Amino acid sequence: MNTSTYKIKGMHCASCAGIIERTFKKTEGVTSAEVNYGTETAKVAFDEHKVHAADLSKKIEPLGYSLVLEEDHSKHTGMGQTKTEKLKELSELRTLVLSALPLAAFSIFLMTWDALIQFGVLSPIPEIWMEFFHHLLPLMATYVLFVVGKPYLLGFYRFLRYGKANMDTLIGIGTVAAYLYSFVVTAFEAPLSAYINTEHSYYDVTIVVITFITLGKYLESRSKLKTGDAIEKLLNLQAKTALVIRDGKEVELPIDQVVKGDLIVVKPAGKIPVDGELTEGSSYIDESMVTGEPMPVHKTVGDKVVGGTMNTSGSFTFKASKVGSETMLAHIIKMVEEAQGSKAPIQALADKISSVFVPVVLVFAFVALAVWLSIGTLYLGFSQALSYGLVSFVSILVIACPCALGLATPTAIIVGVGKGAKEGILIKDAATLEKLHKVTTVVVDKTGTITKGKPELISIIKLSGKTDDELLSILASLEKKSEHPIAHAILNAATEKKLSLHTVADFEGIKGKGLKGSIGETTYYVGNEKLIHDLKLTIDSSLIEKETAQGKTPIILATEKEVLAIALVADAIKPEAKEAIAHLHKLGLQVVMLTGDNKNTAAYISKEAGIDEVVAEVLPEDKLNIIKKLQAEGKIVAMAGDGVNDAPALAQADVGIAMATGTDVAIESAGITLLHGDISKLVKAIKLSKITMRGIKQNLFWAFFYNIVGIPLAAGAFYPLFQWLLSPVFAGLAMAFSSVSVVGNSLRLKTKKL
Repeated sequence: MNTSTYKIKGMHCASCAGIIERTFKKTEGVTSAEVNYGTETAKVAFDEHKVHAADLSKKIEPLGYSLVLEEDHSKHTGMGQTKTEKLKELSELRTLVLSALPLAAFSIFLMTWDALIQFGVLSPIPEIWMEFFHHLLPLMATYVLFVVGKPYLLGFYRFLRYGKANMDTLIGIGTVAAYLYSFVVTAFEAPLSAYINTEHSYYDVTIVVITFITLGKYLESRSKLKTGDAIEKLLNLQAKTALVIRDGKEVELPIDQVVKGDLIVVKPAGKIPVDGELTEGSSYIDESMVTGEPMPVHKTVGDKVVGGTMNTSGSFTFKASKVGSETMLAHIIKMVEEAQGSKAPIQALADKISSVFVPVVLVFAFVALAVWLSIGTLYLGFSQALSYGLVSFVSILVIACPCALGLATPTAIIVGVGKGAKEGILIKDAATLEKLHKVTTVVVDKTGTITKGKPELISIIKLSGKTDDELLSILASLEKKSEHPIAHAILNAATEKKLSLHTVADFEGIKGKGLKGSIGETTYYVGNEKLIHDLKLTIDSSLIEKETAQGKTPIILATEKEVLAIALVADAIKPEAKEAIAHLHKLGLQVVMLTGDNKNTAAYISKEAGIDEVVAEVLPEDKLNIIKKLQAEGKIVAMAGDGVNDAPALAQADVGIAMATGTDVAIESAGITLLHGDISKLVKAIKLSKITMRGIKQNLFWAFFYNIVGIPLAAGAFYPLFQWLLSPVFAGLAMAFSSVSVVGNSLRLKTKKL
């Protein structure tokens, strides 16, 4: 049994996913199939003895889709097409929309004018202009239908040949019916005038419907363009080459030529190519990609290193233990792919009902025509009944075209996303907003989310008669020559205070303990407790333990004779974090913190920030599993993080929230990005989700209400009582009005306060 995930070409609506999924499930040898429209992927489990991937592709090719069988993730954006192809497609769609919009505006103008003439508000259009429009509209409609509306014609074709119907099918049938009806009454006006009403053509209906729907498709495609960039960014973290020792010589080889057991040399500021174990040398390694922690970790012989992490200082040699798909980075990539490719729990309401809506409307239209021809003939005669029947048939298909339904969600999303951007909240797609207001649990990373993400000097404990500034000046002077990241925190503090630094002589790094240097005639020592013990000086260990338990790193300054001070360096809590968590609690949300940091630091930070629950010393896989566990308990989970290590959890969460101050991978894996790394924006994002979803529901209500009332009216259900029969002209105008009303309601969201 083989379970594989494939990219799909040709998907352009959510209903397509359902068609492909049902087709796969009916194929012999396939045990399960899950198609995701958001990522345009299909996860299929099948028996390789009965069916192959190529066979699956052939099954859907007649329907206009195909599988991408090559496995080259570096070429893909996560949407089933290369980035070049997707950008080209988007550009072509934009050109079509821009070419059709003026035609639609002109058609709406004529429809409105015609309607106002019938009500006696405006005078009739001069005959010469009527004749001109009589010839112009067919040309405009032909271009829009056969060029801009080509996908909908294909949807109509697939329905006729394979019986596969989606929302595009209805659009295709309605617009084709309006076009053909108009063509017939225009071309054969004289002979048909004795049998049916030939006064009106409905080319304008074809133009308006297709243009509005295509505009919605363009906006949707543009928002989806960056869906799969996370994988591409993760791949870019990997080193392209490795300096391998072969036959006693250092040889630079492509990463794919590295094998287990190879000895690899890593220079200062170099990227570690694969996973392995140090055999010679030592250095400080930036492992923030894996742990999320900003502090580089000291590695020596026997310690493990991870591919994709950065060497910050010394040179060393390590033995490759995991290469290719076995590395931790490859594992993270796989987890992100699987989480992104899983099927979204919530789909757009319009797409959910399409499988029922389309055939019902079609049946209703044909039934209406049949009723008019059978019963109507008895009372009105065949000519009148045929005329009314054709008008009803076209009107039903036109008024049922889901333009308002198609615009209900994207217009509200566009406004909501725009409003969010002004507030510093970047939202990737509609599904994210749809889920955010239902969130019950917020999971946060520590570093860069709750804390600032970089070490800084918190305080100095004086143990001598020197002032804070004097002590800081000495510390900064010594740390200036150090490569340790804590040195930057000390130097930054001195720079902020504009302190002058001393000349340091006889500088020496003391491996694993600290450093020493002379200022004037005094030799100073800076380091940890081990260094102080070597100097045979005494220090209050309980004081050190207390500060360490609070997540602070103590830096001890001493001379050969006495301990002068303890500088405390830590990753400080963001000022806005406490308030944000308090607001989340007011919204009834549980807040959980996951961190790769030690338990003492995590416990102190969580207590200070007011967090409900904390899980420390976790790896990327642990974070992912905890998210899955919470989801299994029935909770809707939002995950906020900023590191590569957070990417799998961000992708798995119902709503992923990235700090813009974090990595590109985290940002691309998340559905929401908070600018400036401000977690307080999360509260506004939740409120934005609520008002946007309220607007969408209002839009959908009016769109459905319009169809519920409009379809029976178009069918002539009220004709026996009131002689009401909806003309396709008014059906088209009503369709346009319903779209305008939906857009107008969406624009109201701009005035709402968060």
